[in-house]
Amino acid sequence: MTDLPSPAIRRGGIPRGLSPTAPVIFSYGFRPFFLGAAAWAAIVMLLWIASLMGAIEVAADYGVIHWHAHEMLFGYASAVLAGFLLTAVPNWTGRLPVSGWPLVFLFLLWMAGRLALLLSDGLGNLAAVFVDAAFLPVLLLICVREVVAGRKWKDLKVIAGLLALSAANILYHIQVVTAQHPAPAIKLAISAYVMMILIVGGRIIPSFTRNWINKAGRTDFPAPYNRFDTAAIIWGIAALATWVVLDDGPIVATVAGGAGLMHVIRLGRWRGWTTAAEMLVAVLHIAYLFVPLGYLVIALAAIDLFDKTAALHMLSVGTVTTMMLAVMTRATRGHTGRILTASRTTTISYGAIVLCALVRPSTSLLPEFSNTIYAVSGLLWLLAFGLFLFEYGPMLTKVRRAKLG
Repeated sequence: MTDLPSPAIRRGGIPRGLSPTAPVIFSYGFRPFFLGAAAWAAIVMLLWIASLMGAIEVAADYGVIHWHAHEMLFGYASAVLAGFLLTAVPNWTGRLPVSGWPLVFLFLLWMAGRLALLLSDGLGNLAAVFVDAAFLPVLLLICVREVVAGRKWKDLKVIAGLLALSAANILYHIQVVTAQHPAPAIKLAISAYVMMILIVGGRIIPSFTRNWINKAGRTDFPAPYNRFDTAAIIWGIAALATWVVLDDGPIVATVAGGAGLMHVIRLGRWRGWTTAAEMLVAVLHIAYLFVPLGYLVIALAAIDLFDKTAALHMLSVGTVTTMMLAVMTRATRGHTGRILTASRTTTISYGAIVLCALVRPSTSLLPEFSNTIYAVSGLLWLLAFGLFLFEYGPMLTKVRRAKLG
C-alpha cells in the first residue's frame, strides 16, 4: 500500500516514488522522520531526566550534558528538518520524492547516529562521532542534487542553512572531543535553523494564512513578499552571524535588537490575528513570534541583562521547536489526506511547547526555583511530543486517505 501508485527511476539510478515492496511509512520523507523525531525527542528528555536524578548514566565519556544538547540540536531536530526537506524539495523542484529503500537507508543512517552516541562509552567517542557525522552531509548531497536537477536556484538559500548545520555538527564534535565548550557550534546550529525559518517561514506562513482567509470568504490578506521581507531576512542573518562571531557586546545587542524590530513588523504584515479561529494556522504565527523574541534575548544577553544559557533555550525551544511542531502537524495532516484543522489534542500540544519555551529560560530570573523549572519544562516537553505521537503516529504509518478534508 503506497502513497504513490508506482515507482519511477530516473537516469542516474536513484528510485523516485515508492517501491511497492517497501512499507507505507517509507513512501515520503516526512513519515519516518517526523515519527522518529518525535519519539527521539521524548526518549532524550526521559533519559536526561533519569540522568539528572542519578538513576542511569548516559554517554559518560562524551559527557551527558554535551550528549543532551547534541541530541536536541542535531538528533531530533535534524530528523524534523530531513522530513520537511525530503517532502518540500520535490514540491519546489517538480521531481518525484526520494522514497522506498533509499529512504530506508537514510533513516537507518540517522538512527545509527543516535545509537552510536548513546552507546559511545562502548564504541568510543571517535567511532560514535564518525557514525553520527555522516547523516547531515548525505542529506545535504541529496537536497543539492534535487535542487540542481530541478534548476531551482533560489532554493539554494535553504540548502545553505543545511550546509551550515552540517558544519556546526562537525564543529560540535571536534570541540567536545578536544575538551572545549561547544558554545560556538551550538550558536551556529541554532542560527542555521533560524535562518531557514526566516526564509521558509516567509513562504508558508503568509501563503497558508491567505488560503485560510480566502476560504473564510474574507479579503484581508497578508502583505505580499516585497523588498522589506528581503531586507528583514538579510538583517536577521547578519544579526545571527554577528552573534556567532562576536558572542556579546554592544554591537551584537544593537544588530540583534534591530533584527528583532524588523521581524516584529514582518510578522505583523502577515495579519496573524485574523487566524485565531484555526490553531493549525495561528500556531505558525505564534511560532514565528519567537523569532523577534529570540533576537531580543540575544540582545539582552549580549549586554548581560539575560542569562546566555537561558537565551539559547528561548531560541532552541521557542523559535525552532515550536515552528517544527507546527510544521510537523500541518504537513502530516495535509500529506495524509486529513482535514486541515487542529484538534483539541493538537492544540494542547501547541500550548505545552509554547509554555515550555517560556518556562525554561526563567531559571535566570528565578534561580532558586531552578530544579522546579527544569522539572516543569521537561514535563511540558514530554506532553507536547507525547500528544504528537499519540495523535499523529497512526497517521504517519497508515495509507493516505483518498481526499483532503
